[in-house]
Amino acid sequence: MAYSDFKIASVKQKFQLIIDEDVDLFSQTVATPVSPWLTETLQETLALALAINTEKVRSELLIAPILVELRKQTGRTISFFSGVEFTVDETQGLNGVCDYIISQSSEQLFISAPVLIIFEAKNENIKGGFPQCIAAMIAAQRFNKREGNSIPVIHGVVTTGTNWRFLQLENTIVRIDKKEYYIDSVERIMGILMAITGHPIVPILP
Repeated sequence: MAYSDFKIASVKQKFQLIIDEDVDLFSQTVATPVSPWLTETLQETLALALAINTEKVRSELLIAPILVELRKQTGRTISFFSGVEFTVDETQGLNGVCDYIISQSSEQLFISAPVLIIFEAKNENIKGGFPQCIAAMIAAQRFNKREGNSIPVIHGVVTTGTNWRFLQLENTIVRIDKKEYYIDSVERIMGILMAITGHPIVPILP
């Protein structure tokens, strides 16, 4: 068994989770201005990614540039990993490849604790990515504890590149944001990611 084998019912039962779907996690989060580089990049890549319309190209052309921008905005104090094996407890099915992992460490050679955010990239089906993302968040929670770097909340993101849904794992409670964010409001997405990584947010002026 691996992350990708879980369904909502099975991940909830196996790890005795409480799932809250009626929560607005980030409506008060302030948008963060993005660089001209990201704006120009997305202007170039968005139409192309939608035309090709595969998970791989959406990941490479839409998600990866946003995470590169996030790393830059945080002063390169975080690291991000793409398509890496993240095996924490194979006996529990907490193994497999994560699309993206954000760690609160500038170390880029290997994954260091604490792991902050797990990303699951999907082509179109956002909800279909929830169980895999939740399982990987549980793995991150256990990884952090094992490494002596427990943090109260693990975050998750399921995204098509154009649509973004955010999740939180706190103890055994999983909160799934009822709001979906879109790439045409990339400043809001960046603001949420900055808030999650614990960095100051600069308000966008009207």
